[in-house]
Amino acid sequence: MLPLRTSLALGIAILSASAAAAQLLPQLSPPLGTTIGRTLDDVTQTASQAGRPLGSGLGEIDSALERLRRTRLDNLSALVRQHPDDLALDLRGDPAVSDELLLLDPDAEALDAARKAGFGVIGDDPVEGLDIRTVRLRVPGGMDLARAERRLRQVVRGATIQSNPIYRPMDIAAPRIGSKPIARTTAPARAVVGLIDGGVASLPSFSGAVTSRGFAAGAPVANDHATAIASILLGHGKIPALVPGGSLLSADVYGRDPRGGSALSIARALGWLAGSGVRIVNISLVGPDNPLLAKAIAAVDKRGVVVVAAVGNDGAAAPPAYPASYPQVIAVTGVDAKGRPLIEAGRAKHVDFAGPAADLLGANAAGGYRLLRGTSYAAPFVAGTLANLDPRQRANRSAAVAALIRLAVRPANVRGALVGRGVVCSKCATR
Repeated sequence: MLPLRTSLALGIAILSASAAAAQLLPQLSPPLGTTIGRTLDDVTQTASQAGRPLGSGLGEIDSALERLRRTRLDNLSALVRQHPDDLALDLRGDPAVSDELLLLDPDAEALDAARKAGFGVIGDDPVEGLDIRTVRLRVPGGMDLARAERRLRQVVRGATIQSNPIYRPMDIAAPRIGSKPIARTTAPARAVVGLIDGGVASLPSFSGAVTSRGFAAGAPVANDHATAIASILLGHGKIPALVPGGSLLSADVYGRDPRGGSALSIARALGWLAGSGVRIVNISLVGPDNPLLAKAIAAVDKRGVVVVAAVGNDGAAAPPAYPASYPQVIAVTGVDAKGRPLIEAGRAKHVDFAGPAADLLGANAAGGYRLLRGTSYAAPFVAGTLANLDPRQRANRSAAVAALIRLAVRPANVRGALVGRGVVCSKCATR
């Protein structure tokens, strides 16, 4: 159950506006969208019954948020069931690559102990550009992932041991693979933004160049989620460019790989972007806390890279989302056209800013248009705003936050904690 103050703030926002949410519900599609759509339907129905006692309405809102939390857990389990040869639940109950564990910067003694316990070495690979070494170990035959991690912790002392968890794109409708070719242009441009997501389609309507690289099997390959984010930044037809003439370095961590979106692939993408001179990175993916991802985020932060990440759409009752919850990251939530927080917005250990996140228009991978809703699409409004600033104003996270504070607007009648320091680029919304 959420605290009364949080429920009241969400309740006021929802009870005052159901029309916009109702317009979006038909856009939801299976598998993820169907369940979340039903939850949002319940919330909308609660909102429409304005004559009922406020306490009763708040109770139903709490109930809807709890169902949103359970929906998240159901979706994670379903993801593993759909790919039993590739994914498994790790020791913390998070989906991860099924047959491997990672050792972070291990010494020879740790590796020897792992081998003696039956863990074979799959690969000994540095994360290029970040001075991080990872060793991938194969889970012994007949041992599930959670048991293997528990066993490895018993036999290897003093080493950082972890699974290789999967991070999910935060879209109400599941990202669709597009038919358009992947963007691979390399022309220089005024401002550069890095994007870690799926692949971006090659659309001639983009105002700037896109350079793509894959970090998963079959990547890069275009999908709707990443292409929509790119269209907010670079424009598309009737969608104005937030960063006119800018360029995008797109790191596809999904491709056609069921194991796509792993912590290791995201760390490698961060290394590539940092080594390419990118200083602003947008990540609209969520997953668990992870030592490798935490170390990669800290490493790029030391190099002056500002990471902007969405808090996700799993609702306020879900665990804190990562990478948004890392202290080096600018965490972004979403608001509707009237500045009210989205009911499905997830949470992070801190929320810095909000951005437009409902009734938005974006491109799809086939070159058409689609309606967008979710915190995924709030993050690029913050990242794009930073890209338009003088580099000295975004030289590091502290400078970037200070610059954004001067531009952010605090909506009336919305508790500050729900939108951080305010809404960025509210008039830039692609509606």
